[in-house]
Amino acid sequence: MGRKNKTGTNGRDSNPKYLGVKLYDGQIAQGGSIIVRQRGNRIYPGLNVLQGRDFTLCAKATGKVKFERWGRSRKRVSVYPDVD
Repeated sequence: MGRKNKTGTNGRDSNPKYLGVKLYDGQIAQGGSIIVRQRGNRIYPGLNVLQGRDFTLCAKATGKVKFERWGRSRKRVSVYPDVD
């Protein structure tokens, strides 16, 4: 008896992209470390955060990661350096 696999119309599958949040709120980010991998601006860059060509958010300086609301519907992530 024949058997069909549910893989779509052309039978090909794409490789995983490993998107998502890599450093969460309250964690310490080193300068240059990736905070969020995303497609499009789901989360915007804030203080001490750079956005790459593929919308990846990276820490510009070492500090504590903070996710915050920006307006009514937007979110942004900032990195606040420890003042000790």
